[in-house]
Amino acid sequence: MVRQGKMGANQETVNPVSLVFGPVPSRRLGRSLGINNVSPKTCSYSCVYCQLGPTSKTRIKRCPFHTPEEVVKAVRSRLLDAQRRGEEVDYLTFVPGGEPTLDAGLGQEIKGLKDLGLPIAVITNASLLYREDVREELSWADWVSLKADAGREATWKRINRPHKALFLEEIQAGILEFAHIFSGTLTTETMLVFGMNDSLKELCLIASFLEEVKPDVAYLSIPTRPPTESWVKPPAEEVLVQAYAIFAEHLPRVELLIGYEGNAFAASGDAVEDLLSIAAVHPMREEAVRELLAEDGASWKVVEDLMKAGVLLRLEYGGHKFYLRALPGRGRQKEGSDAMG
Repeated sequence: MVRQGKMGANQETVNPVSLVFGPVPSRRLGRSLGINNVSPKTCSYSCVYCQLGPTSKTRIKRCPFHTPEEVVKAVRSRLLDAQRRGEEVDYLTFVPGGEPTLDAGLGQEIKGLKDLGLPIAVITNASLLYREDVREELSWADWVSLKADAGREATWKRINRPHKALFLEEIQAGILEFAHIFSGTLTTETMLVFGMNDSLKELCLIASFLEEVKPDVAYLSIPTRPPTESWVKPPAEEVLVQAYAIFAEHLPRVELLIGYEGNAFAASGDAVEDLLSIAAVHPMREEAVRELLAEDGASWKVVEDLMKAGVLLRLEYGGHKFYLRALPGRGRQKEGSDAMG
């Protein structure tokens, strides 16, 4: 098991607002208080469909980003604030703008949050599950989602673009080991991308592997937010039906994640902080932004000023306008100009 070491010289001091965000609506977890426990786009993958843009440099070495005490304190503060405002929180969720298991303090953070009395979820790409320490630390959570986008190496490399030291066979072995020891709710998520992993052969390979994993729920999702690569498109509706049918032959519970999760984002009273902290990891549709501003008693000028400053970007995808925070490595158009994703 990786132990939390002393704080590194290059460790960032992060404002608690950017470390914890929400509550935000989740299609799987209800109202989720998000924990952004790694630096933006610190990831072992650079998925073609990622809503946060490309990973400038993939990595697999774990390191501390915050002390566990800092994470727990920030979550506790945000939770108390949400409760004072009458905001319902169903889960505390590690869902950063990167891969949460790259945080060497993840296990201690999970343990430290147990006293808050809410279930803890971790949404991971599963790439580090070949490591015993990562499997052990994740086993302390209550709900875990694992990525499973491909059943063969070539497709996995095309869609997830992993770190060169990773191998799908080792990751799958780690997933099976974790599924054996984990006593909480285990789910998987498969992102379907047109022309990449939506053929009959690819779908059968993924479903056969997941049959071994035996997740409580296997989710099938499609890109609903602007992806990294502009050519990424969701499969046709008939392909989604086929995918669902194939998965249902192998698994007891399959669900589609193809709808919009809603606009029920929480407001703290500080429109700039609320908008930037949420949009850093959760691109927001325009109607959601307008509702958040109304809750904060702010005008649309907040958005215009942030776009003019180059810290907030606007994109169009699927007939909707999205707003997301400009972060290093996104590779998006600046100055608030529209970009087709």
